[in-house]
Amino acid sequence: MFDNTNPYTLRTEIVEGIMHYFISFSDGQAVPHETEVSRPVYLEFCRFVKRERNLRRSDERHIEQSDLTDETLYNRAASPPKSVEEVVFDSERDERLRQAIAELPEIQRRRFVLHHEFGLTYEQIAEMEGCKRMSACNSVLLAEKKIREKLKNLKD
Repeated sequence: MFDNTNPYTLRTEIVEGIMHYFISFSDGQAVPHETEVSRPVYLEFCRFVKRERNLRRSDERHIEQSDLTDETLYNRAASPPKSVEEVVFDSERDERLRQAIAELPEIQRRRFVLHHEFGLTYEQIAEMEGCKRMSACNSVLLAEKKIREKLKNLKD
């Protein structure tokens, strides 16, 4: 239990089945010393070392927080904010998608929405609509194809 900022090294040793406690340190002239201490003194040094470490970590956290810049925070973000261009592009794409969905025939639109928006399986859609699973699946796949074509044509 020694680190660069703590001048003490704590260690234990078992001799003939008896636990011995030692504290090592260097004096002002850098001469190392080691002394055996009682268990209560050793435990108090352990608590002291732990408190000192926690205080240092607390200081480091506060210092780090004061050194954070906007750029550092931006780089740490789980998902960096979108640029204005990206937001506009996403908005336009969403609007085109909504328009393409709205132009689908009613049955395809309903089945597409049930599958993609509500997460229903083809079996669940078929049961709701009183049709076969394959009909529900084909409707959704055809709707997806039409939407892709519409969005592709808008790009060109």
